[in-house]
Amino acid sequence: MTFTPHGKHLIAGEWVSGEATFASSPAHGPSHAFSTGTVELVARACAAAEDAFWTYGYTTREQRAAFLDAIADEIEARAAQITEIGTQETGLPEARLNGERGRTTGQLRLFAQHIRDGEYLDRRVDAAQPDRQPAPRPEIRLMQRPIGPVAVFGASNFPLAFSTAGGDTAAALAAGCPVVVKGHSAHPGTGEIVAEAVLAAIEKTGMPKGTFSLIQGGNRKVGEALVTDPHIKAVGFTGSLAGGRALFDLCASRPEPIPFFGELGSVNPMFVLPEAAKARGEALGTGWAGSLTMGAGQFCTNPGIAVVVKGEAADTFVSATKAALEKVAPQTMLTDGIASAYRDGQERFETRNSVKPVVSTASEGREASPNLYETTADAFLEDHTLGEEVFGPLGLVVRVDSVEDMVHLAKGLQGQLTTTLHLDDADHGAAAKLLPVLERKSGRVLANGFPTGVEVVDAMVHGGPYPASTNFGATSVGTMSIRRFLRPVSYQNIPEALLNDF
Repeated sequence: MTFTPHGKHLIAGEWVSGEATFASSPAHGPSHAFSTGTVELVARACAAAEDAFWTYGYTTREQRAAFLDAIADEIEARAAQITEIGTQETGLPEARLNGERGRTTGQLRLFAQHIRDGEYLDRRVDAAQPDRQPAPRPEIRLMQRPIGPVAVFGASNFPLAFSTAGGDTAAALAAGCPVVVKGHSAHPGTGEIVAEAVLAAIEKTGMPKGTFSLIQGGNRKVGEALVTDPHIKAVGFTGSLAGGRALFDLCASRPEPIPFFGELGSVNPMFVLPEAAKARGEALGTGWAGSLTMGAGQFCTNPGIAVVVKGEAADTFVSATKAALEKVAPQTMLTDGIASAYRDGQERFETRNSVKPVVSTASEGREASPNLYETTADAFLEDHTLGEEVFGPLGLVVRVDSVEDMVHLAKGLQGQLTTTLHLDDADHGAAAKLLPVLERKSGRVLANGFPTGVEVVDAMVHGGPYPASTNFGATSVGTMSIRRFLRPVSYQNIPEALLNDF
């Protein structure tokens, strides 16, 4: 059965429309009209979230876990409809949407089990010492507690896993925090049907209506109103560096500053060490091309830079990458704006005298073709724009003279979500020099793999030093992401009967 959006906002259990509307811009299929978000709707949703917190924030772990499981069930009950409208709006293939849906429901269920286990509360007890001299010591207990309503901004490139009921929303709900989502205008219909699933789970499990709200579209003032509303206690964001930094600054300048957990930008450099390049440069080049063009390069972990030592092995690596990229057909990008920004990024490389084109293509409309460029280590370090993210299938090879130059270049990098070492056994000495630098520059360090693809597990870190993210001690993927929306509270001589989670 085809899903036809009604185009309304979900505010505390009610579907609400307004006078102003915007039209979706699907890659294919029909366009739909959606009500445009307003500052007034933001205030209404945030007030409802605060009211809901006094109930939802004090539900049991089992109640919240059952709620997360119910959301997953309701999303799966709408699987075919979600895939249909998701592919229309984004241009992503069915297999990608089906896989992303599985990741979304999987992380909801993982978080449910994680909070059932209770270890995330980090419970600590220091027993009383009434006979201690010169003064007795009271009993002191510590436990993590939810911080309050959380604002979540949907991401353009993940209509499910990083949007309406994605990682930030799932983590906040698991922590006990109501959520107000600002849906992304690139896929409002997908956001609406997922919001229907969340509402069904609220009704099924008896959660307060204000536990979840979705506001569609709206101009910059709507986003600003959301992060500055006094009821909001934290923000989850995945998007551009410029937009994220603006919201980050607003959060910091509030009368009550709040944490802004933003994932903003990363080029995810790979370091191809000499022996690995000699032994399998062709295979590495082909593999890089596949990772670089996966999903039209629209992944935050897209490996945009490869650093190689000059020589025959580097030539083989580059030639193999070039050959593989030239076989890749144009791909549909998520939005017209992203496609335009990709062309602007390519132009930046085309106009640099220090950059040599290896694969240079013309992209038109919403389609993107892959591009590959080369530069030197000196040119890369002198021109910081070469290390800025181009969202799409564009790669840059940086040729260096030695492993020592690799280390020097790595020290000049900005913060990254990922860095990668391609190495053989004979490269371990070189890798030992690079690893301390790379672990300081990124949240995840890989060996002999490609970073596209983020596992939702306990040990995952999806974050890194700025500008990869705004909080280097946090992750937006994996069970540790729940900790972003908790804070420690000490309880002194409070009867245990009043502390349900102990």
